[in-house]
Amino acid sequence: MSKGTVIFVDDEEHLRIASRQTLDLAGYDVECFESAERALDLIGKDFEGVIVTDIRMPGMDGMELLQRVIEIDIELPVVLVTGHGDVQLAVEAMRNGAYDFIEKPFASNYLSDVVGRALDKRRLTLENRKLRSAVSGGDDIEAQLHGRSKVMVELRQQIRTIAQADADVLITGETGTGKEIVARALHGASARCDRPFIAINCGALPENFIESELFGHETNAFPGAMRPRIGKFEHARGGTVFLDEIETMPMALQIKLLRVVQERSITRLGSNDPVALDIRFIAASKENLETEVAAGRFRSDLLYRLNVITLRVSSLAERVEDIPRLFTQLVNEACIRYRRDIPEIPAVVLTILANREWPGNVRELRNAADRFVLGLGYQDGISPHDKSPETLAERVAEYERNAIVAELTANEGQLRQTYESLGLSRKTLYEKMQKYGLNRNEYSKE
Repeated sequence: MSKGTVIFVDDEEHLRIASRQTLDLAGYDVECFESAERALDLIGKDFEGVIVTDIRMPGMDGMELLQRVIEIDIELPVVLVTGHGDVQLAVEAMRNGAYDFIEKPFASNYLSDVVGRALDKRRLTLENRKLRSAVSGGDDIEAQLHGRSKVMVELRQQIRTIAQADADVLITGETGTGKEIVARALHGASARCDRPFIAINCGALPENFIESELFGHETNAFPGAMRPRIGKFEHARGGTVFLDEIETMPMALQIKLLRVVQERSITRLGSNDPVALDIRFIAASKENLETEVAAGRFRSDLLYRLNVITLRVSSLAERVEDIPRLFTQLVNEACIRYRRDIPEIPAVVLTILANREWPGNVRELRNAADRFVLGLGYQDGISPHDKSPETLAERVAEYERNAIVAELTANEGQLRQTYESLGLSRKTLYEKMQKYGLNRNEYSKE
């Protein structure tokens, strides 16, 4: 029986052959490729394996492959193979999402060990997603955008309604509310879900290379352009381009973006030949773009092109009742990232969280969940319970208990709202509360 699937990418044939033999003997199914482009065809959000790739390769290198994989699934483990001179680059890549790196030359058993750990993480990630999907009723959008407040229910319904429409969308909301998550949910529910999702932070684009980054360039298009480059727009063909912080885009570039949105084509720097694009634009802004237009900082014609449909993401202050269950979910996700067991979340913690302000919204709440999982506490005196579940049954029980506690807290101890929101009968909720020693009076504000 196979231990799992490994995609191995390296342009050196002898290394592919040796690594295939090593991983075959260790019990893994191995797919070897000499180019990253071919490997991408096998990778999707539900891919059950891991990727091992060399950093230095002609064409798409390992760093670009890592970025493409992250765009498909940020939790898909990528192991980088590096020479001695690239160690610092690999370390930086780990900060940006790589799972681990292996320095050449490496021992065969070391390769097998790293791959084994990466596959264990992948299995746990997919298992957790299935559990979240089951708890939320099997809805992928609800698994991404948690909350049962009226504004979140309406937002999810809007996404389901417009996802297949293929119209351009403008997402508005305060910093940290999850605008990119909404964009990814739209992409995932659309017919473009198997194509690239390219996120571009307009405020972080290097001023001297903005056009090259977005439109690409030909060889010798400008000093230092030693080889042609495909820009992000062209790279996204068939998929979705997410323009975050669109309000920060320089006016000169807004004019060129307007042309791309209108004509759905680009021309690389140094070329006269247009390249047709089949892409959907989703833009996001924390500012009121109509106010920006009035102030002369944003083009009105670009705004009207981008906001064919507008979605607003509410702040946590507008959906306080979602905070307990959202924190519980973020704790579970943090446990996956940091390879920690799911801790018990005391009711007092959820009550305190629900009654404080979150100016940084979901992003700030996620940081609090990370600190909680790491044992640092989100504030003095509050940290995870010392006991950690070990078996799968214990982990599932801890997840179930935390979900019930979150609902009880959000519903202030009201049982009917709690069992209805959890999809349970009254009898089943009573039994589970008795099993976990939960008292409804502890969650009531009366």
